[in-house]
Amino acid sequence: MKYGMTAELDEFRVEVRDFVQRHAPAIPPKAGVRSAEDTEELALLKEWTRALFEAGYIGGAWPREYGGNGPDHQLERDVVVGEEIARHRAPAPVQGAANLVANALIDHGTDQQRDAYLAGIRSGEYIFCQLFSEPGSGSDLASLRTRATKLDDGRFRITGQKVWTTNAQWADYGYLLARTDPDAPKHKGISAFLVDMSLPGIDVRPLREMTGTADFNEVFLDDVMVEADAMIGDINEGWRIANSSLAHERSGVANNAVRLQRNVAALIDLAGKVQRRGRPAIEDDAVRDRLGALSASVDALSAMVYAGLTRVSNGEPRMSDAPMAKLMFSELGVEIASYALELCGERGIVVSGDDAVEGGRWQDEFLYARAYTIAGGSSEIMRNLIAERGLGLPR
Repeated sequence: MKYGMTAELDEFRVEVRDFVQRHAPAIPPKAGVRSAEDTEELALLKEWTRALFEAGYIGGAWPREYGGNGPDHQLERDVVVGEEIARHRAPAPVQGAANLVANALIDHGTDQQRDAYLAGIRSGEYIFCQLFSEPGSGSDLASLRTRATKLDDGRFRITGQKVWTTNAQWADYGYLLARTDPDAPKHKGISAFLVDMSLPGIDVRPLREMTGTADFNEVFLDDVMVEADAMIGDINEGWRIANSSLAHERSGVANNAVRLQRNVAALIDLAGKVQRRGRPAIEDDAVRDRLGALSASVDALSAMVYAGLTRVSNGEPRMSDAPMAKLMFSELGVEIASYALELCGERGIVVSGDDAVEGGRWQDEFLYARAYTIAGGSSEIMRNLIAERGLGLPR
């Protein structure tokens, strides 16, 4: 039986779909992972996050004492919720980095840290940002240079720079990796911290992107002082903790497949509206062939994703599954958006106003799609991982 296709989960899917349709905030959909554009939109996203937690649709894997279902939680439910949010083109909850923090605290934090932060995450009160990436380190995260120096009084002084940080302009706290032992091998001398973003010495600078919005930020840390209890887990264990928290995020690839399925459906609809040589483009054999190929590729991605999730559920994960799905999703996203603009012809260059096709949706998709070939691991890195982990080729 296909992963997730049980009568119980089908009923759950209908329930979630109804909830999303009734409660999703009225925020115009955008391509990719985006930040709130203003405080009003941020308030809607925080309320949406709170509603999803209260309904039990996210955070189900948390321990019971913190509002989850503990060991009784089904990974398949996370997949269903993510797919239905994507299918409705509803905004994702403001929990990307917060979810990573929750995983890190549940697995490695102290009771005091869990009590201090998990309730605020569930209520939508706390916004977190992920302070991992740095200028010059590229996809080699372990080469980070931000330093956390331990002082005689037990505190740490943090100095460095982070970049490509989503939601940093709105964040209450940051989930930060910093080097605490510069003499150790690069994967060994890193520690994880929770950093109050209002501390003196933190400077957040939004980065205006070609989409016209500022979803990413640079974050400068200049002699930022944090208490000893800001560290998650033990000193120099940050690399293991970060990888542990990231390993919980397995359901997102299914959401991405649904996003592409929606985009292909919209692309087919677009081909029925635009004209090519005086008739609807979809009547052209070459156009139908291209649409069929894209549709088949997205269906193949979906099948790959579900096969990988089935292996995870059966305790038999393959190291190459996630890189393959990520690579295929990223490259297909660029291909679909590019073909949409090709179908639009000269109107494809108009990004807003009455002349923009479908309100500029495809222009937004095109401008953002290239980011997915870099974010979360570049396509080049994914190909290396597939070669090494899946095909057993030498480094």
